[in-house]
Amino acid sequence: MSSLELTLLYLCAAVVSVVGCRLMHLPAMLGYLFAGVVIGPNALALAKDSVAVEHLAEFGVVFLMFVIGLEFNLPKLMRMRKLVFGLGLGQVVLTLIGALLLNIAIGLAIRQFGQSWQVSWQTALALGSAMAMSSTAIVVKLMSDRIEMESPHGQRVMGVLLFQDLAVVPLLVLIPALADMADNNLWRVLGIALLKASVLVGLLLWGGQRVMRKWLNLVARRKSDELFMLNLLFMTLGLAWLTELAGLSLAMGAFLAGMLIAETDFKHQVEADIRPFHDVLLGLFFITIGMKLDWEVIHDSWGWVLLLSVVPVLLKAGLVFGLARLQGAAAGVSLRTAIYLAQAGEFGFVLLSLSAQNALIPAEWMSPILASMVLSMIATPFLVMNADRIVNRLISNDWLMQSLALTGMAQRTLKTENHVIVCGYGRCGHSLVDLFKSEGIAYVALDSDPDKVQAGRSAGNLVEFGDATRLASLMSAGLVRASAVVVTYPDTPSALKVLAWATEHAPQVPVIVRTHDDHDLERLRAAGAAEVVPEVLEGSLMLASQTLAHIGIPLKRVIRLVQGQRMTRYAMMRDAVPPADDAPAP
Repeated sequence: MSSLELTLLYLCAAVVSVVGCRLMHLPAMLGYLFAGVVIGPNALALAKDSVAVEHLAEFGVVFLMFVIGLEFNLPKLMRMRKLVFGLGLGQVVLTLIGALLLNIAIGLAIRQFGQSWQVSWQTALALGSAMAMSSTAIVVKLMSDRIEMESPHGQRVMGVLLFQDLAVVPLLVLIPALADMADNNLWRVLGIALLKASVLVGLLLWGGQRVMRKWLNLVARRKSDELFMLNLLFMTLGLAWLTELAGLSLAMGAFLAGMLIAETDFKHQVEADIRPFHDVLLGLFFITIGMKLDWEVIHDSWGWVLLLSVVPVLLKAGLVFGLARLQGAAAGVSLRTAIYLAQAGEFGFVLLSLSAQNALIPAEWMSPILASMVLSMIATPFLVMNADRIVNRLISNDWLMQSLALTGMAQRTLKTENHVIVCGYGRCGHSLVDLFKSEGIAYVALDSDPDKVQAGRSAGNLVEFGDATRLASLMSAGLVRASAVVVTYPDTPSALKVLAWATEHAPQVPVIVRTHDDHDLERLRAAGAAEVVPEVLEGSLMLASQTLAHIGIPLKRVIRLVQGQRMTRYAMMRDAVPPADDAPAP
C-alpha cells in the first residue's frame, strides 16, 4: 500500500468513526480507537502496524504536552507542587512498591501448593513502572471537552499526570539498568541521568523565558504568519529533540516549550495556531493504540486478559483514592480522581516495550498485557462519562456534600436581586467586580479554582466556588433573579453551555460573552448571546483612542469618535460577519 493510500485509509476510517460517535453522543477519541481496531492488523488488516506510523503518532502526544505546558505555566506549576510532588510522587512510588509486594505475595501463595514463582523482582518493578502510567492523551482530552481542567478533581488529575510524565525520565534509565545488574552501577547511572535532567530543565526555565520572549518578538515583527508557524514548530520539536538527547522524553521537551511560551504575550495566538496539528496527530495516536488490540489473544487467553484488565485498574484506583483522601480531598473528589487515573497510559507502552527488549518480561506475556492495557484505555471514556453516577452510587454522602455547598451558596445569595453573575474570577472578572463595587451594583462571581475563590473572599468580594457550566451552580447564584450574566473568559465551549442553561431557564436574562476574536461570533449569537465582546476589537479601539489623544485631538472628540466606532462595529457584528478588510490584523 502506497503512502497516499495509507493516508486516505486513515482519514476515511477516522472520519467515518468520529461521525458515528458524534451521532451517538460519544467522545471522538472512541471513534479513533474503534477505527484503529477495525483497520488494524488483527482485524480487517487493511493497515499494518508500521513503525513509521507509530513514530508519527508520537507527535500527537508531543503537541498535547505542548498545549498542557501553555495552560500550566511555571507559576501555576509551583502552586500545584503539593499535588505534583505529593499526590503524583506518592502514586508512582507506591505503585512500584505495590508491584514488588504483590510479586512476593503471589510467590508465597503459590509456594503453598508446592509450585515455584519464577518472576524476579526486576520483572515486577518493570511491570509496576508500566502500570504506574495513566493516559495523559485520553484523560486531558476528556477533561478539556467536559471543561473540568479547573475542577478540584481535574487539578489533582493534572498534578498526577504531570509527575508521571516527569517519572518517565528515570524509569527509562532504570529499566535497562535492571536488566544488567552485574555492573552494580544502577544508582550511578540514575544519578547521572537525573543530574543531566535537572541541569537542562533548570537552564531552560531560568534563562529560557527571556530568550523565548525576545525571539518571538523578533519573529512577530516580520509580520509573516508562515514564518511564525514555522518558528513555532521548530521550537516545539527542537526542544523535544533536545530533551530526548539529554535522556528525557520528547513529551517533556514539548511541555517545557509550552511553559516558556505561556509566559509571553503570544500564548493565545500560539494556542490557536497549534490546535490543528495537535488534534490531527492526537487522533492518529489513538488509531495506533486501537491497532494494538489483538482479538486472537483475547479469544485464546480471555481469562488472563480480563484479569489483567480489571485487577490493575481496581488496585490503581484504590491507591489513588486513598492518597487523595490522605491529602484532605473529599470522598467524591478522591473517587473521581481515581476513576480518571485508573487506566493504562501511552508511556506505559513505551516502558513495556523497553522492558521486553531488555528481556525483563517474557515474550509470551506481552500480548495479553498489551491487550489488557488497550482495553482499559478504551473503557476510560465510558468510565469518565459515568463518573458522577459511579460516585453517587458508591459514596452516599457525595450528593449531600454537593447539595450542602450549593445550599450554602444559595443562602448567601438569596437576598441578592437584579445582580450580575460574573462567570470566572480571573483578571477580567476581578476588574469587573471592582467596577461593580465602585458603582454599587450587586454581583455574584463564580469560579471553580479554590485559590481564586479564596483570594477573592480575602479581598472582601462575593466570590463563590462553583462551575458556571453546571445548572445547579448558576441557579444557586440566583440565575432567575439576575439582571445579567457575564462570561469573562474566552472559552467558546464553556460559554455555549452557560448560554444553553440561561436560554432554557432564564431567557429574560441577557448574557454577555467575552471572546478572543470574532471567529465564533455566529455560533455565540445563535446560542442566545446578547453581546459578544472580542478582545481584539476592544484593544484596537483603546489603541486608537490613546493615539488620537496623543496627537492632539480634543478628549471629547476622541470619546465621541471611539463610541461611534464601537456602536458601528457591534451593529455590524449583530447583522453579519465583518468584511475581510475589517478583520483585525494578526
